[in-house]
Amino acid sequence: MLTTSFVVMRWELLSAVMMFLASTFKIKCHQTSHNIMAFVFGSIGIGMSCWFVTGLLGITLSMENIHNFLEISKNTLVDVMSQTPTNWPLP
Repeated sequence: MLTTSFVVMRWELLSAVMMFLASTFKIKCHQTSHNIMAFVFGSIGIGMSCWFVTGLLGITLSMENIHNFLEISKNTLVDVMSQTPTNWPLP
């Protein structure tokens, strides 16, 4: 039972550990005035937290899903732009 839980949660556990390590290294880099490395570790932490949340929500970031999102966004933008008045915004 415990082994199955670790297999199912392996990516979430990995991202949680990576978030912890990135936070720890970011704090250490700030204390030693290595601001660029602190920024890098902060960015890694943000990326890992996004990966963690998408894993918990069951969102898969495949190329097909990204393509569908961009296609829907494009169609929505074209639809909104076609409905805007020609003299908008007014001066």
